[in-house]
Amino acid sequence: MEQSAQQAQQLDHLASAPAPGGSPFAAFGMPGLGGPPPAAPPEPRPILELDGEEREDELDALSDWVDDFFLPVYGAEVTTAAPWCLQWQEHDDVVAWLHALWLAYQQHKDPEAGLSGLFVWHRDFLTHAIAAIRAPGGPLSACMTSPERPAHRILPGPPPSARTEKAMASAAEAAGPPEPDEPTS
Repeated sequence: MEQSAQQAQQLDHLASAPAPGGSPFAAFGMPGLGGPPPAAPPEPRPILELDGEEREDELDALSDWVDDFFLPVYGAEVTTAAPWCLQWQEHDDVVAWLHALWLAYQQHKDPEAGLSGLFVWHRDFLTHAIAAIRAPGGPLSACMTSPERPAHRILPGPPPSARTEKAMASAAEAAGPPEPDEPTS
């Protein structure tokens, strides 16, 4: 009887959940086997959502990647069919495209992306981004089309929608006329 009670107690112990950190694999840091879960990398945020010093730091890192890696390898020559701008950092749409391309590059060069990671980056990201950024009618089309004639001009975007204009007019009307002492523009 005593032996049966010990066996029952041993079965209960084996059937219960293991104590946290009690795995023999915990010393190896293997996730799911008793070790602590790996720390999650920080969530990447689009560069246009960043402000102040955080945006400047990200733009500096992006500029380093563009100048040291992207342009020497993928820059090709500047032509009317493939314009470029030496002041590309002032074109918000180009900054957004290049930042997204850079984030995808970082993800796909990681060993976890596998041996085909960079091929996927070339196929799915690089080709499309270059075509959009350097298109003859794209965001840089008013800038440099010949290295001998550097140029920079930001093209105006579309005006606000009629709905936005109407809302702005209603808000201005609700605010009332300006005070006599206030300058008007």
